[in-house]
Amino acid sequence: MDIKQLIYLCNLERERHFGRAAEASFVSQPTLSMRLKNLERELGLSLINRSNNFDGFTPEGERVLSWAREIVSVYQGLKLEVESLKHGVSGTLRIGVVPQCSISLPQLLKAVSDRYPQLDYRIAVLSADQLLEALNSHTVDVGIGFFELATLRELHFQAEMLDDRGVEVIWHPQHFPQLAGDTPLALADVVSLPLCLADRTRYFRRYLDSHFLDAGHTLRVVMETTSIFQLIQGVQVGLGCLISPVGHLIPESIGELCRRPLLMPPMSRHGAVVIAEPGRATPLAQHFFDEVRHLLIN
Repeated sequence: MDIKQLIYLCNLERERHFGRAAEASFVSQPTLSMRLKNLERELGLSLINRSNNFDGFTPEGERVLSWAREIVSVYQGLKLEVESLKHGVSGTLRIGVVPQCSISLPQLLKAVSDRYPQLDYRIAVLSADQLLEALNSHTVDVGIGFFELATLRELHFQAEMLDDRGVEVIWHPQHFPQLAGDTPLALADVVSLPLCLADRTRYFRRYLDSHFLDAGHTLRVVMETTSIFQLIQGVQVGLGCLISPVGHLIPESIGELCRRPLLMPPMSRHGAVVIAEPGRATPLAQHFFDEVRHLLIN
């Protein structure tokens, strides 16, 4: 058994396809298949359900895979530690983020980059449940999203909580002049408006649906999507209004659009920047987290 076989196994889990896993591993598909069969022979276990295509892992394969994730994560952390000792804090940090969290990710990354200019970022946009799974499986180094406090304690994550600054309505003044004003809006003020909202799989959307339903209102959603870019464009052309957490969008991104607070109860989950517990987080993740903590406190 060697580390490459375990990396191949983890890549196969991520890609769910032998050809794509081979590409991700920078080997040919026959080479990847042969190395994984050698691993199965060495362990004396069948790890992969094979038909004409990849068909998931056997129960034994799932157990071996959980160890493989841990070993590969430690191995990658070791490589990053060696690189940081030689060259300072440099490399690519994998960040999982949920849409419409209560912080502007680009602003945060720019602030960290001022301290660590050699740090690069690969961003994956995930649902809240997918983010938790990615943190547990070490497929992301940092998670930024909404979490239950009990879950953070149970999994021993390091977490820096984000301020909940409430919710706001964003609209184009040419198309919705009736929304002009400074005082907070009530749910009844926006229930008849056409809305551009995140997909129902997103936690923030479920939060909105739940509270409007509890108040006896049904939202009029004219466009829903997982893309924040498409939501903003929908608002810019007057298709509808957007409801968003305060702090998620920087003023430069909305241009001439207007914003106004919306009175809503706090979310049951808490926004947070999260990494693995001390000693298990990668060196890059720990440097990033420590700098984020410093920035948020100050």
